[in-house]
Amino acid sequence: MNQVEKKHPDPERANTRRKQVLDAAESCFSRRGFHGASMAEISKAAGMSAGHIYNYFDSKDAIIAAFVLKNMERVTNLMQDLAQREDPLQAVVDNAGEHVLESLDPKTWVMPLEIFAEASRNPAIAEMLHCADERSRKLLLSIIRDARIKRGLPADAEMLKGRLNAMIAMYQGLPVRAVHNPDMKVEPLIAGFRIVLTALLLGE
Repeated sequence: MNQVEKKHPDPERANTRRKQVLDAAESCFSRRGFHGASMAEISKAAGMSAGHIYNYFDSKDAIIAAFVLKNMERVTNLMQDLAQREDPLQAVVDNAGEHVLESLDPKTWVMPLEIFAEASRNPAIAEMLHCADERSRKLLLSIIRDARIKRGLPADAEMLKGRLNAMIAMYQGLPVRAVHNPDMKVEPLIAGFRIVLTALLLGE
């Protein structure tokens, strides 16, 4: 993912241009899918020539890599905030409603689903997702382990990895549920999440 961005003499202007391209790409990918959206269409939506876009991104793969990196930075910020909480485990349970609602918002899940689909057939994208996920999981595992030790709870590494994967799978599965069952009631769903999260994070 280090190759996503090209160097430019004016970093501030370049960042503005990259954001312009990413906003346009997100709109095009959401409407037409990764393969359906061409670089020409993205350039038109961004208000610049296709040649100009290539000054910032080599390909559509590079654009997707930028989305993966952006999400990784977002997750890292969330983890850093969680680590500062007095009781990170309880904070995860208490904030379940906020995170469930965010995960069900189409603005949040349309792009990840498109990227997951592309990763299933594109090894380069799959590797990017794997690296980003591994970094996030290690950070979250460390926070959860330390918080459980502080509470005097078991903190076996393999047990915690299993529980962490279960928790992540719950959240990553929400967009699929939103597609299959768009009319599901949110409050009972959030209540269910809190029950499961309490068992996973605070249980023996």
